[in-house]
Amino acid sequence: MTLTEPQKVLVADDDPVNRQVLAELLKPEYTVLLAKNGEQALERAARHAPDLVLLDVMMPDLSGYEVLRRLRADPHTERISVIFISGLDRPEDEANGLKMGASDYIAKPFNATVVMARVALHLQLARQRHMLERLANVDGLTELANRRRFDELYAMEWQRAQRNGWPLSVALLDIDCFKQYNDTYGHPAGDRALRAVARSTGTWLRRPADLAARYGGEELVLMMPQTTAVHARVAADELRAAVAALQIAHEGSLAAPVVTVSIGGATLGQDGMESAAELFEAADAQLYRAKQDGRNRVAWRDVAA
Repeated sequence: MTLTEPQKVLVADDDPVNRQVLAELLKPEYTVLLAKNGEQALERAARHAPDLVLLDVMMPDLSGYEVLRRLRADPHTERISVIFISGLDRPEDEANGLKMGASDYIAKPFNATVVMARVALHLQLARQRHMLERLANVDGLTELANRRRFDELYAMEWQRAQRNGWPLSVALLDIDCFKQYNDTYGHPAGDRALRAVARSTGTWLRRPADLAARYGGEELVLMMPQTTAVHARVAADELRAAVAALQIAHEGSLAAPVVTVSIGGATLGQDGMESAAELFEAADAQLYRAKQDGRNRVAWRDVAA
């Protein structure tokens, strides 16, 4: 979400009249998503990542309490703010919802002014939280994800790949002869070159789950969930060619007269590797191989092969 995009509010209520009233109330200022039961609410929260959920407590299939419990149990939805809207107006009902992790509680019949005020407040808090999270997860120089963010998402994607039997591809990218570049052109120019490579890498990302991060120094790491070795290697070679096509002069390079990168990658198949670290180490070994074989190339290992 950018600062110019309207924030998303998911309204989950089994009463069509309530859904319509809330939707008409919110649509002028926000993007509104609707769900008529708990299962729909969970599916749409997972797919659309709303900034706020207005959640009815009493629904026929899953109660609002159960929906909230599942939202909080899923790493992809655990931080979404939830406001309960309920005809249960006893203090103990409100206290129960807040203890479970709801951000607020509005009793039915609701007042439109109160609903809008509380929605605005919690969306402002959500926007501030997103901004702080972005600052904490982004590398200041390249504006890619930082190492901490990569480690966090890599652990999650490893677990998903293991659980579902999906492929997971990881690659390490290193700028060739970068020390010589800094020695020849100076560190400010080195920073500019690194940012240019990072921009190419960010443009290369094709799907929301793909990730590029700065891992350290001039080394970037790429993660491609549900991507086979064949497709990941093709994507990596396209990225390698895109960096060379930038035509950034590099007189001290042993690989080419322009800035180039070497990429090493590995793909998890269905062979039951024991740890995410093994896959990462396999990619690192392939990066070393690409460097040894002359740089400005991609080396890849399909772990299942």
